[in-house]
Parts: sequence; structure tokens; C-alpha cells
Amino acid sequence: MPTNALEILDGRASAPPLLPTGDPAPVERAVLAGVAAGFPPETFLWVTFHRPDGGARVRYAWTGGGEALGDRIDRLATAAGCDATDWLHIADRHQLTSARGRVTVWAYPLRPVLADVEGGVRGPAERRDGIRRLLHAAAERTGQAPRTYAPPWLGFGPLLAARRSRPVPPA
Repeated sequence: MPTNALEILDGRASAPPLLPTGDPAPVERAVLAGVAAGFPPETFLWVTFHRPDGGARVRYAWTGGGEALGDRIDRLATAAGCDATDWLHIADRHQLTSARGRVTVWAYPLRPVLADVEGGVRGPAERRDGIRRLLHAAAERTGQAPRTYAPPWLGFGPLLAARRSRPVPPA
């Protein structure tokens, strides 16, 4: 009886058979690694896996050097008082979009994002007003007042991405 994950059959090692599971995570991680391999260093990837039931799962990845650079950008942006409107504006300026089947990839080269943050690029007043109107309309529809009409900077680095990935507790 073998003692490791590989079985020895006829003197050759063979991997255990793949068995179907309900867990999409291993396949998503493999797809994410393949997607990341196709982008240059210092890129933030926002990858959406669209499910057949209409739902979606979002995963984040960074190519070489992207994690540290993304966190640096986030520290600079938050210190400068940047918010979600600024993030959306800067992200839109640099977003590269591609799709592969049920997978949508938004790629953000981080050096141009850093240049925008260091250069003081901010979201235009019209977009800021639009976000306020959207939040106001959502408040009227749900009967819940928003915590703020200026949501925080979303982030390009893993520290803020981890914050974004956690469920928000009810107010």
C-alpha cells in the first residue's frame, strides 16, 4: 500500500484520479495562475468568474512586484484623501478588459496608476455627484441611510483587497 499521494503502478508513478467536487476553487486558482502568466509585471488583476446560475465570484491576483506596488499606491492615495470616486476614475483610465468564456479579466498596469496618484489625479465633480445620487437613490429604495456619500478608496494592493473581500457587517 503506497504511503504518499502517488501510487506506484507497474514501476511508474501516477497521480491519483481526479474526482469531481462541488468546490470551484482549485479550478479558479489554476485559471487565475494562467491568466496572470499572460500579463507583464506590476499588474493588478480583477478576475470575475461568472457562474451558470447568474452569480459570480471575484478573485484578485498580482503579477511580479504588483502586490508591493499596489499597497504603496494605496498608502499614497489614502494619505492624499482619495476616495472611491477617485479610484473609479483612475482605474477607468488604465483598465484593460478581456474575456475568456465565463471569465472576465480587468487588468490594471500599476505604474501608470502610481503616476496618476502621485500627480494628484482626482475624479471629476460630475462623477462624484453621480455616485452621491446613486447612493441617495439606494437609500430611498431600501430605507437605509448610507454610512457615507463618499465611500473609501477601493485599493489596488492586497491589503485593501482583503478588506474588500470580507463581508460588511450590518449597520
